[in-house]
Formats: sequence, structure tokens, C-alpha cells
Amino acid sequence: MTTLSQNEIWFVTGSQHLYGSETLELVKAHSKEIAQYLDNAKQVPVQVKFKALVTTPEEITEVCLAANNTKNCIGLVLWMHTFSPAKMWINGLKVLHKPFLHLHTQYNAEIPWESIDMDFMNLNQSAHGDREFGFICSRLRKNRKVVVGHWKSPKVLEKINIWARVASAHLDAQTGKVARIGDNMREVAVTEGDKVEAQIKFGYSINGYGVGDLVEHINNATEQQIKQLIEQYETEYELTPTLKAGGEQRNSLVEAAKIEIGLRSFLEEGKFTAFTDTFENLHGMAQLPGIAAQRLMADGYGFAGEGDWKTAALVRAMKVMANGLEGGNSFMEDYTYHFSKNGDRVLGSHMLEICPSICSGTVNCEVHPLGIGGKEDPVRLVFNADAGKALNASIVDMGGRMRMLVNEVVGEEITEELPKLPVARVLWNALPNLEVAAQAWILAGGAHHTCYSQNLSAEYLQDYAEMVDIEMVTIDEQTDLGQYKNTLRHNDKVY
Repeated sequence: MTTLSQNEIWFVTGSQHLYGSETLELVKAHSKEIAQYLDNAKQVPVQVKFKALVTTPEEITEVCLAANNTKNCIGLVLWMHTFSPAKMWINGLKVLHKPFLHLHTQYNAEIPWESIDMDFMNLNQSAHGDREFGFICSRLRKNRKVVVGHWKSPKVLEKINIWARVASAHLDAQTGKVARIGDNMREVAVTEGDKVEAQIKFGYSINGYGVGDLVEHINNATEQQIKQLIEQYETEYELTPTLKAGGEQRNSLVEAAKIEIGLRSFLEEGKFTAFTDTFENLHGMAQLPGIAAQRLMADGYGFAGEGDWKTAALVRAMKVMANGLEGGNSFMEDYTYHFSKNGDRVLGSHMLEICPSICSGTVNCEVHPLGIGGKEDPVRLVFNADAGKALNASIVDMGGRMRMLVNEVVGEEITEELPKLPVARVLWNALPNLEVAAQAWILAGGAHHTCYSQNLSAEYLQDYAEMVDIEMVTIDEQTDLGQYKNTLRHNDKVY
């Protein structure tokens, strides 16, 4: 996965010729200083480039068209240093396809009480210049993020950081490709969806491939490749005795390595960014990909089981957003509940494929019976996920529109031994509590598959939903079911 530092934001400032050349020179100098500060800020993971001081409709349209056609430009930060009559922005905003952030700031932090005069007032007009600009954005129904505060404020920098990460994921999706190896799990509803609508909204393409396309790559794995990969397994994970050299299940590890080599080759050749598989389509394969899917997720690929391409693409997007942050993001499923007088909990897991990025401790490499799929027992990584604040996110197709659901949760340490549970797992407390959270999730039609994130807040997903213009519903500490039901009713009318 490419690093975010390759991406760039264009800093564009609006003004007009009313104030004279001397004022405009100051506006440009201030703008360059702010852009340089943002570019140097450690909190902002992408490049920030001062691109233009625009004072006419023609200049505005030109910079918007240039942004559209610049591959590594993830979007624009727009700021009105002075008053910038907003009719000048209409054509530019109409043709702009890149997302933008409206930075409502001003060059000076405080009023210079002793020296403030009319020259100062004419120069520093963001307080009303940005309101003029805000009106035309709302009139044009343009989704954008509005950030208010001084440009050196840590809070402002964090808001820009979040938006920049989301815009990077949005750019990544424009060329994203999801490979559906096999089809959806038969008779399952929520993993289906309108792939054409998804490409229109999110950017990524979704296409199906026969298992034979993958098997060809698996069969081309060389002995040397297999040997080197198994050495990685032995170095990075705790192998059970049966998987070590001479162990009775060693051949299962060889087959797992062949699958990972072939799957990685298939994804690289097709330039895919996410993929799905299903245990019902495995013809020609020795076992369902377990450790292969887990390790590919850890490398930044999106993944989901049973053909769930919406979740696979969301996992990829969230991994791009979180690039370089502490903690991980993983394909997840609400698997079973713990109803207890000490508090209800959810045990999250899946048959095999939980990403090791959500674990900082020991990761075991094991092989166990799967019980479905009719193939050999697959190799998988087994671990307990780290505790801490987290969230689950899901995208579902509501018929003609997409809905994103986010539930804030708190991951908890698993203190019990689980000697017979042969999969990676997470224990969490769903906010505000399981009774309300599960009702809210089910009422909104939330999927059983999610992306579990340890390092993204709901604000990231809110920015993303607005960027791609889809509904988002959040379940958190403040959720009241009465108000929540009304929100769903209102959203059905709005969207």
C-alpha cells in the first residue's frame, strides 16, 4: 500500500481585486505561510501545497479543473482571507470533482487592540468572507468539511489530519479493484448489492473471477518461494508442534504457503486492492485461505468472506485512512454473545480471517478442522485482540442507496482461557450497551460483517460518508432508541 506522503492537498485562497495590489500581496504571503505550516505539521500526513490566490471566476474554474486532472491531488483546502464574492465560485465548484475542506480561519489569532485600523479590517475579513463562500456551497448542495479555528491550533490540525486521511482513501478507491473469487455465499441477502451503484458512489470496480483463475497462480508457486514463506511463518509466529518441520500436519502449512503465494500473485497481476472468497467455491484448492487472507489484510488489502465485496472495500478504505497509525483494522463478525450480570459483551471473530494488525502480543499459527467447505483443515493465525476504544463499521445496500452504520465499542482484555476456540477473537462492550446497540443495528439493517477499527473514530467515517454522499448512522454512548428510530425515518425520506 502506498504511503500517504505521496498525496497532496492544494491550498487555495479566495479574494478579489477591490482592495488593491498591496493587500493582495499580503493575502498571498499569508496564504503561503499557512500552507507551509500545514505542510510541515507532523499531524498532517500528506503534502500541503499553496496552489493559488484566486480573484476571478476564470482563475477559480482553472484551478478546479487542474485539481481534477492531477492524479495525486486528493482535494482542496479553500479559505477566504478577504471577502470573495461567491458568484465567482459557481462555475468552479460545479466542475470540481475532488473533495474539499473549507477552512474557516484567519491569519491573526487575536485582535491587535492597540493598532487595529481600517486597513487591518479590510485585509482580515475571513469572519464574513467565509460565510459568503459557505452560502454558495450550501446553495449548490456541495458536501464538504468545515473546520473552524486558528490554523496553528492542534484541534484544527487534527481535523485536517482526519479529512486528509479520508480523502486519501477516497482517491485510492477511484482506481480500486475488488476481486470476487467465486460468488456470494448462497441465499445470503446482506452481502449482495448493486455493484454499478457502488462504483458510481465509491469509485472502485467489482468483478467476479473463477476459482480456476486463482488455482493457476497457486500451482505456479515454486519450491523456493514456499520455503522462503514458511521461514517467514516460523520467524513471525508461534507454530504448533504439528506444523513444525517433521510434524504430522506440516503439509497443511506447505499448502497454506502455496495459497498465499498464488493469491498474492493473482492480486498483484490484476492490480486489485481488495478481494473476497467463499467456502462454497473452492474447486481445485486444498483448503480455504486462512493465514493467506490474514497476512494480505495486514499488508493493506481489503478482505471479507462469503463474497462480501462491500465490506472488503470498506476494510481497504479504512486501512488507507489509518496508514501509519498505531493499532489495526480488520474484517470482523459479531459471532456470539456473553450475557452476564457483570455486563453483556460481544465475542467477535470469523471462521479464519481476522487481521493480526489488531494484536500486539503473541500470534500462534495453528491448523484445526473447519467443519464446512469440504476441504482440508486450513492453517490460520490465532490470537486475542488488544483492548481499548474501537468501532465497528458496515455498509449495506438499502435498495437504490447505500447506508453506513458505525457502532462505537470498547475492546476488553480476554482473561479466560479458550483452549478449544481455534480462531482469532475480540471481546468488546458495545456502546451504549449491548441491548440498545444491537436493537439499533438491527433496526437499521446492519450487516453481520464489519470492519473493526482500533485507530479510527466515527469522525473519519462521517467524513467519508459525506465525501461519497451516502447516509451514515452512528450508535454511541448518546444513542436514544426513540430519537434513533426517528432519524432512520427522516433519513429514508432524505436519501
